[in-house]
Amino acid sequence: MPLCHVSVAGGSMAAMRIAITGSAGLIGTALVGSLRAGRPDQPSDGAGTGTGTGGHEIVRLVRHAPRAADEVRWDPKRQTVDAAGLAGCDAVVHLAGAGVGDHRWTDAYKREIRDSRVLGTAALAEAIAALDTPPRVFVCGSAIGFYGDTGDRRTDESAPPGDDFLARVCVDWEEAAAPAVEAGIRTVFARTGLVVGRQGGAWGRLFPVFKLGLGGRLGSGDQYWSFISLHDHIAALRHLIDTDGLSGPVNLTAPEPVTNREVTAAMGRVLHRPTPFPVPAPALRLALGEFADNVLASQRIIPQRLLDSGYTFTHPTADEAIRAAVGG
Repeated sequence: MPLCHVSVAGGSMAAMRIAITGSAGLIGTALVGSLRAGRPDQPSDGAGTGTGTGGHEIVRLVRHAPRAADEVRWDPKRQTVDAAGLAGCDAVVHLAGAGVGDHRWTDAYKREIRDSRVLGTAALAEAIAALDTPPRVFVCGSAIGFYGDTGDRRTDESAPPGDDFLARVCVDWEEAAAPAVEAGIRTVFARTGLVVGRQGGAWGRLFPVFKLGLGGRLGSGDQYWSFISLHDHIAALRHLIDTDGLSGPVNLTAPEPVTNREVTAAMGRVLHRPTPFPVPAPALRLALGEFADNVLASQRIIPQRLLDSGYTFTHPTADEAIRAAVGG
């Protein structure tokens, strides 16, 4: 299903000026395209300029000197933001951060993972809090890594944080948004699960392997994976922007997490490929280092607050999410 056909529970949003960080990433590119398209029935190439007929005005925060009228300079490492470029924004969506699985976890890269999130969030929260007319909503990216390894326990937003590296990063990440919260800006923490998409992210790396018939379960395969289709993720972000009663943490995951073994079977069914090659846990640890522990961890996360707020999933099952990603 094309990403431009996004429906939002409770109706479509009135035209707004929306600032977005991380607009060049998998999720950011899709979100920009969807918002610029405006109404759910309008087409979009996902990366056009301007607002589009009936669409929203997008401001993209970039780290280089602005090269287009919709770009505003910021530097998350130096904690600087061209606040003047955010004037008049109704909403700010913060998606920027170093890829968790992009590099082996050296001490230096772990600092990069943390600093890219915490410093950038603090700079942005302080900048919007200081505006004469702050945005009405700040949607700040976070992750289900907040909960750590939850085993087979169904876990919603009321659960406490875990105690591993990613959990501590998520805690610091969300706390860095305090200036926005204290300024009275409705602040939502989008705790994202594994996004099922072909063009990037962790799942994007699985598709080529499975298409070659080389896919298989990881470790025991009994660990729960809390996934969400790219389409639903974009629709859910729009729902967070538009739903005035939502603030605080909201899990962005499909309603029924499945085990890695079930994911493997679903990939095989949808792609019509065998899945004969399990990857033992020791081999994962050798290849990925400390990050392997997160791949092998089990997270059975439930999007309780999203469901309670009236959001309806387009792709609630793993098979549907995978089919959507491959264009089915």
